[in-house]
Amino acid sequence: MKVKRNILFAVVGMGHIGKRHIEMIKNNKDANLVACCDILSPEELGIDDLQVPHYFEYSEMLKYHPEVDVVNICVPNGFHAPMTLQALEKGFHVVCEKPLALSRADAEKMVFKSLEVSRDVFVVKQNRYSPPAIWLKDILRQNLLGKIFIVQMNCYWNRDNRYYTPGSWRGTYDKDGGTLFTQFSHFIDLMYWFFGDIINIQGNFKDFNHSNLTDFEDSGLVTFDFINGGVGCLNYSTAVFNKNLESSITVIGEKGTVKVSGQYMNEVVYCDIKDYEMPQLLPSNPPFDYGPYKGSAQNHHHVIANVIDKLKKKATIATNVLEGLKVVDIIERIYQVRNGKLIKKRLLEKEFHLNSNGNSNLRKIN
Repeated sequence: MKVKRNILFAVVGMGHIGKRHIEMIKNNKDANLVACCDILSPEELGIDDLQVPHYFEYSEMLKYHPEVDVVNICVPNGFHAPMTLQALEKGFHVVCEKPLALSRADAEKMVFKSLEVSRDVFVVKQNRYSPPAIWLKDILRQNLLGKIFIVQMNCYWNRDNRYYTPGSWRGTYDKDGGTLFTQFSHFIDLMYWFFGDIINIQGNFKDFNHSNLTDFEDSGLVTFDFINGGVGCLNYSTAVFNKNLESSITVIGEKGTVKVSGQYMNEVVYCDIKDYEMPQLLPSNPPFDYGPYKGSAQNHHHVIANVIDKLKKKATIATNVLEGLKVVDIIERIYQVRNGKLIKKRLLEKEFHLNSNGNSNLRKIN
C-alpha cells in the first residue's frame, strides 16, 4: 500500500551535516520536519528558524514523536550504531550518515535489527549521485571496458588544525574511527559499487603531520586484488598542504581507459574506449564548503528524495544497509593490515631495546 501523505522526519545531530539534512527535508514538498535533537541549543548552533521542537535528549525525542516515519542520524561516527539501533527498536526507519558503523560487528547488529523489525536503513552515500559516478557505473554495467586490469584511486585532501579542533570528536578512535571512515569512505563505497569486494590487502601507513591532532594515520598506500578480476590500489592522505588536491579514479581495461578526477571525482578528464563517443554529462553539484576546508558533493537532496520514494513504494533503496556494512568491512580489513604492521613494529622496537639495554627499557615503550 502506497503512503499518500508526506513523510515525517526527525533529525538527531545538528552540526554541518545535520543542518544540511534539515534544509533538504524542508525543501522537499513531500516531507515534513517534525523534531530535532542536539546536545547544544539552536541558538548555540546558529539556527534561528528551526520552527519544530528541539530536544537535548535523544530518547525523549523518540518517545514524544511516535508519528515520525524516519530518524536521520547525523551525529559523530561512534554514535551511529547505538542510535540507529535505538530508533529501529522504537519502530522508526533510519537514514544514517556515513559510515554506517565503526566495526563490522556493530554494522551486523544494525542489519539484523532492521530485518527483525521490518524497518529500512538508508545509508548516506551521496557521491553515487554525481554525474561522472553514474556515467562510470553505466559503462561498467555495459562492459564497455572489457576485462578490468588496473584500478587506481587517489584521495588527497587537506585536514589540519582548522578541522581537528581541541575537544572535538574529530580525530579520536572511538568517535571518529580513522581517516578512511570519516574522509574517504564515500570513495571506498564508489570503488565497491563499481568493482565489488577486495582481497589480498597490503598497505603502508604513515602519520606525517597529525601526531598531535589525531589518534591515527593521516596517509596510506593500499594494494589489493578484486574478487571479480583485476588489481587495485588506494592512495590517500589528509596531509596535503592548505587545501584539497584531488579525489580521482583511473580505470585501465581491456577495451579502454578512463579517469574521473577533480577535488571530489566531479569530472571526467580522460576517456578512450573502443568505438565509443563520450557523451555530454550534466554538471556536478559543488562540494560542501565549510570555510577552511571542503567536503564531498552536495547531493543530499537525492538521498532524501530516495527515502521518500522508497516509503511511497516508488523506488528501491539507493544504498542499502548491506552495502553500508560492506564498506565498513573493507575499511576494517584495511585497518587490520595497518594495526598488524603497528603491532609488528612495536614488537621489533621491544626486541631492539631488550637486546641493546636489557629489560630496563621494556616498560618505556609499552
